[in-house]
Order: sequence, then structure tokens, then C-alpha cells
Amino acid sequence: MFWKKKRPRFIKHSIRKKMTILFSIVLLAAFAACWLANNFFLERYYVLKKEDVLKEAYQRLDDASGTGTLDQDEFVQQLGVVCETNNISLFVMESSGQVKIYTMKDYELMRRRLYMYLFGQFPPGGKGEILEEKEYYTIRMNQDSYSNMEYVEVTGVLQNGELFLMRSPLEPIRESVQLANRFLLYVGLSVLVIGALIIQLLAKRLAEPLLELAKLSERMSNLEFDVKFSGKKEDEITFLGNHMNRLSEALEKTISELKTANNELHRDIEQKTRNDEMRKEFLSNVSHELKTPIALIQGYAEGLRECINDDPESRDFYCEVIMDEAGKMNRMVKNLLTLNELEFGHEAVTMERLDLALMIQNMLQSARILFEQKQVGLIYEQTEPVHVWANEYKLQEVLNNYISNALNHVEGEHIIKITIKEKGDKVRVGVFNTGLPIPEQDIGRIWDKFYKVDKARTREYGGSGVGLSIVKAIMESMHQEYGAINYENGVEFWFSLDHKGI
Repeated sequence: MFWKKKRPRFIKHSIRKKMTILFSIVLLAAFAACWLANNFFLERYYVLKKEDVLKEAYQRLDDASGTGTLDQDEFVQQLGVVCETNNISLFVMESSGQVKIYTMKDYELMRRRLYMYLFGQFPPGGKGEILEEKEYYTIRMNQDSYSNMEYVEVTGVLQNGELFLMRSPLEPIRESVQLANRFLLYVGLSVLVIGALIIQLLAKRLAEPLLELAKLSERMSNLEFDVKFSGKKEDEITFLGNHMNRLSEALEKTISELKTANNELHRDIEQKTRNDEMRKEFLSNVSHELKTPIALIQGYAEGLRECINDDPESRDFYCEVIMDEAGKMNRMVKNLLTLNELEFGHEAVTMERLDLALMIQNMLQSARILFEQKQVGLIYEQTEPVHVWANEYKLQEVLNNYISNALNHVEGEHIIKITIKEKGDKVRVGVFNTGLPIPEQDIGRIWDKFYKVDKARTREYGGSGVGLSIVKAIMESMHQEYGAINYENGVEFWFSLDHKGI
């Protein structure tokens, strides 16, 4: 035990006391039931048993009368043992009145008693209570007026016509019942006292693990989880204690997770601070990205003004550079405005049902010349309509970014494959191009603004590092998933859409 063995203050009524009182009452009730059963039914039970003994003795007499062995010494000796053992008085006489068998010295009293039954010489109501009446014998409970004692008596006729009277006194039975009740009273009181002490000890042993569980729950409520239930018996209390141990472990784990979440919250707050820094960095990146084209435009414009090269070819080259850099700036500004609108805009996204397969087919048809210029093998095998829920303008923006990205990075076999796969309530679109895979350390950052895996190549095709950020913002505005997967021979960019409505 890990605390002093005393009743906690919060327990007003001890289960130990309750169990002692309850089981003592049960013992007392059991004892009272036994005493009442003895007092009211034991005598009747003895009488029934005495009836059985008398009927068994009658059967012996009747059988001996039928076989003619009633007056043989061997039978008389056996019959005497039965009568003496069961306290039975017996008198048998022939129909002529001659005495044949008797087991008591003063057999004249038995003769007169038999004649009283035969000739009905009892006073009114003196025939007693008939317990059983058959054709050849009758069993009664009656009082002898000479001795004032009650007897169970059997009178009747045997097979050869002999008349008989058997009786057994009830007084010994009543004395036995009184002695049994008195003995039961003494034993019962002793058992009650000893049982109460034993119950108190057992209740104490039972209450101790319950108090341990109570203390365990109290410490758990105070968020102390180092304590464990120490019961080793295989019973219900140990089963409960083991479950409380698991509960303690689960609570400790949950609180650990809550603390982790709290730390995450603090980290998110710190992340917000970093985001503010990132905004500053974003402005710095924008300034840096715009600085180069502005410097080029400014330099070539000054060259034109100063007429550094007067030949038409040089002037055309200068103008093309200025127009190219201006176009890059225009696309960057448009992309930034689009991204800003997606990330910070509050307008509702209108969802509509459209044929995704037809939209992709139309976009590929419009961009066919680009695939031909890059000498790219295009694989798109979807011919059946595939209806999805999306915003048509934003979905076109996503597809355009994926296809442009694939065209800009396709290498090796120069294959671009576009697939549409239906998975339950979702449709997954994949745009795959052969070429170099994205480095694993960069694959999670390609969705960040201005992040470029290969800056030289991005500069070569005029990329701003904002396209995939736009894809991320659009898909999150429609609450859909997106991602990129590396393969041995290339990269697949994918996104999913709802196939069915709500």
C-alpha cells in the first residue's frame, strides 16, 4: 500500500461497516429461519417418520400372519428388536380374544385400548386425529386417558383375522424437538457472533483494495499518474484495478499529447511571427525578381536613346529584349495578383458540374503547337465524359500550370501523360512528364512562393516560382487534395476533385 490504512475523509459510510451489518443480518435471518422451521415443522416431520416406521412394522406383521409364522420364536425375536429400537408397543390377539403377541408386561391396558377402538367406547371426540385410514388399518394421533400422553396408534386386522394395536409415544419426540431447538439456539448465537467477526475481517480485506482504487482515482484526478494498482489476485477488483492502470496510462498519454499540442500552439504563434518576417522577405524577393528585368529594360532603353547601335538588327534586338523582360514582369505581376487574391480574398468559390475530360481535351488541342515545338509525345486516352464539381476558371488555371510545368521540365523520352482515374466519390487527375525527379529535400517546398529547384532553368523559360503556389491556393480554396510523386523516369503532379455532389 502507498498510503496509511485509514478511511479517507471523503467516505462518509464505510463499505466495511455496511458489509458487516448486511452479512450479519443475513446470518441472523438464516438462523431465525432454521429455528422457526425446527419449531413448527420438526415435530410434524418426526411424526411422519414415525408413521413410516409403524407402517413398516405392520407390513411385517401382516406378512407373517399370511405365512403362518406370526407365533414363531425367530419372528417374535426380530419383531421385538424392531419395537424396542423404535419405542413401539405392540399387542396382537386372535378374533376369539386369545392373546398372541405382546411387547409390554401390562398388556391388559393394550387389550382394553384395542376393545375401545373395536366397540367405539371412547368419550365424544376421544378417537383422536386420523392421520391415515386404509381398508385393513387406521393410523391416529390420540391421547391415552390413563397416562395423559399422546401416541401415534395403528389399529387393524391382519390377513388371518388377528386384531392388533401398535403405538409409539410422542413425548420423546417433543423432548427431542425442544432439545434440538435449544441446541440450535446456542449454536446459532455462537455462529452469529463468530460469523460477524469473520465477516468483519473479510470485509476489511475486501475494502482495502477498494480503498486503494479510491486513492488511485483521487491521485489521478490530481494528475499524478506514477501510482499503480498493486493487486495480484485474479478477481473482479484486480480486473478493475488493471483497467484503472491502463486508464492512468491513457490519461498520461493524452495529457502528454495535450502538452505537445500546447507546444505546437506556441510554435504556431512563433510561426506567425516568422510569417511576418516572410512577408518582408516576400517583398524583398519581389523586389529582387523585378530588379533584373527593370535594369535590363532601363539599360536597353537608354541604349536605344543614345543610339549606341544604329543598324536595324541591333535596334530590333534591343526592342525584343525590352519587350521580353516587360512580358516577364507583366506575367509575374499577374501571377502575384492572382495569388494574393486567392490567399487573402474572401469571395465565395462557385462550384459547378463540368466535363473534366472535355476540358482537358480542349486545353490540349489549344496547346498542340507547344507539344510539337518541344517534340513531346502526348498520351491522353480518356474518351468518355467524366463529370466533376469545381470552379471552371480556377480548374483551368491549375491544369494550365501543371501542363506548362510538364512542358518546361520534360526530358529523356519526351513523354507527357495525362490520366483521369475514378476512385469512389473522387476523381484523380495526374500530369506526368519524363525527366529528372525532384530532389527529396525539395519536394515539400515546391509549393512555396518563389521557391525554385533549378533557378537557372527557371530563369531560362521565364518562370517566376509562383505557379505551384497558385495551384496550392486554388486547391485549398476548393478543399481538395494535391501533390507530387517522384518516379524513376519522371515526376507526376496530381490533384483530386469530387465526382458526386453532396
